[in-house]
Amino acid sequence: MMTAQHLKYALLALATLLTACGGGSEQSETAMDSGLDNTQEVQDYYAAHPDLFTFATPADIPADLVWDDGMDQPEIGSPDAKKGGTYYQTIEDYPPTLRFTGPDSNFSSRSWISGYYRMTYAIPHPNTQAYIPGIAERWAIDAPNKRVFIKINPNARWTDDEPITSDDQLFAFFFYLSEYIQAPFSNNHFSNEYTNITRYDDLTFSITMTTAKPDMAEYALFLSPVPQHFYKELGPDYPERYQWRYEPHAGAYAIDDKNLDMGVCVVLERKKDWWAKDNKYWRYLFNTDRINLTVVRDAAKRWEAFRRGDIDMMRISTAEMWYDNLPDTDPDVTGGYIDKVTFYNGGPRSNWGLWMNSSRHLLDNVDVRLGIQYALNWDLVIQNYFRGDMERLRTQNDGYPEFTNTEIEPRPFDIVKAQEYFANAGFTRRGPDGILVNEQGERLAFTLTTHYDRFADVFTILKEEAIKAGLEIRIEILDGAAGFRKVQERQHDIYFVSFSPSLSMYPDYWQYFHSDNAYDDAFLEDGSVNPDRKVKTQTNNIQEVADFELDQWIEEYDDSEDKARMIELSHMIQQRAWEYASFSPGFVETYYRTAYWRWVHWPEGFNFRFTTEPYEMFAFWLEEGEKERILNARRQGQTFEPHIEVYDQFRGLQ
Repeated sequence: MMTAQHLKYALLALATLLTACGGGSEQSETAMDSGLDNTQEVQDYYAAHPDLFTFATPADIPADLVWDDGMDQPEIGSPDAKKGGTYYQTIEDYPPTLRFTGPDSNFSSRSWISGYYRMTYAIPHPNTQAYIPGIAERWAIDAPNKRVFIKINPNARWTDDEPITSDDQLFAFFFYLSEYIQAPFSNNHFSNEYTNITRYDDLTFSITMTTAKPDMAEYALFLSPVPQHFYKELGPDYPERYQWRYEPHAGAYAIDDKNLDMGVCVVLERKKDWWAKDNKYWRYLFNTDRINLTVVRDAAKRWEAFRRGDIDMMRISTAEMWYDNLPDTDPDVTGGYIDKVTFYNGGPRSNWGLWMNSSRHLLDNVDVRLGIQYALNWDLVIQNYFRGDMERLRTQNDGYPEFTNTEIEPRPFDIVKAQEYFANAGFTRRGPDGILVNEQGERLAFTLTTHYDRFADVFTILKEEAIKAGLEIRIEILDGAAGFRKVQERQHDIYFVSFSPSLSMYPDYWQYFHSDNAYDDAFLEDGSVNPDRKVKTQTNNIQEVADFELDQWIEEYDDSEDKARMIELSHMIQQRAWEYASFSPGFVETYYRTAYWRWVHWPEGFNFRFTTEPYEMFAFWLEEGEKERILNARRQGQTFEPHIEVYDQFRGLQ
């Protein structure tokens, strides 16, 4: 129930939607000239690792390289796009940090704070997936020597206007290998995937990979440099020192201290002189001058804000919102004020489901996990809650045409099988409330934690159906920051979440399934369980999967340069993950739905094949003064042609 205090907070938050965040923040005012300078430490690190860091000259660049600039792909966006205006958006919680890396940096609004705008050296074209230039001007692939050469665009600048140079990429290796940042995944990735970076001049460098995998070039082209000048104070106190400093990047938007209102809103401003603003693939994107992000934690209040026109667009994620809250017969839809769009996309799928922490008491028993699998009625969720619009997810890695094991079927709701597995785990009798108990008197009860309050009815269905099998599911809905913190600290039993996949050729298994991300020294040398192992936090193995043979397969998969063997291993890994039974696959959507006000304009075809959100590439634009004209017309009863459309040009494509 919303208290008066909560209501007051929500109304105050909504009141800021049409105003600028202002006043700055005491927490963000950390002096940059503290006298600290790690330049010598960085240089000493380079000198101490001569195999990793090489300093050469342009004359050392092979003369027979074939350079590519990616300029043969179609433009992105619409030439009709106009710059200007403020885009208004709500976020579910205030970011716990502005850092892109380190503790608490994986939060629900992370994409809005920096993820959507950061550039890499190249990106996959959102329709063709061919490489197109980002920070790089051109690149060359030296497959026999496992190297990629990159020439930085000489115009490339950080958002603080400092030039981007090869030294920033060398520093990126120092940064991501450093224990200062408290990011085990980054430490491991840079330790295991790269063997050398060579600087040839201020703008040219090469990166050598450990293996010549089928997508080897992506390991270099999809990197971002790290601004060395910004991190001259990097040291043991990194999490606190950089907590509220916004890292410069190469993209179009940045956050200034004056645009932070702690706990209330964040405003990003587009750089009018952004270095890539006239480049072929970027000139029709990132069109609005400002992005105003206001914290509104309550889903009902976010919906009210959209219906008033306080925010411009809503990603519609539930059938209730689409069919009941905004039916095609709604006056704002029939009057042409609000448009409704269904867009079928392609690519790997988000893996909505329940992630069980197998290090927790009872959940460390595979029979308990298998019983839970059969006690979850996802088909009823899909039919009743989503009204048949969703499909059942099969694995954690659906949507990779060759690498997904399509022979795996998700376990159905089956009370008899659930009870058989629970009985194997010692839960053979029901208590007075119908929940199974074991000989020690322990109830078969777990907490399902999430930060997705919009799916509250989904959890209610799962809870009520699970009782039939003797399982109690306690529902805990937290805000995004608290939810992510709980799961990163491994305090959860079961977490409902989805990890958005990257647009890569094949899935990444190491971060989600390898025991290195579950425990410190999970196994002894003979493969037996280390009795002294300790749970490792701040990784993406939130299931705490630890399987010695699975580790061997993942390591072979990561080291392999043979695509056919990688496909075979991928199917084996997914089969073993299915047998481990710590992930209950929920639902998958092969499209996304969007409602937006008439003053938001889109390119022909609405959006791009390999997008998962309507705003992902920021191809939309606003017309000056149009919002006021449309709202005035609405007040006066003047109507427009309604727009309800299904864009299915990519339907059925992966």
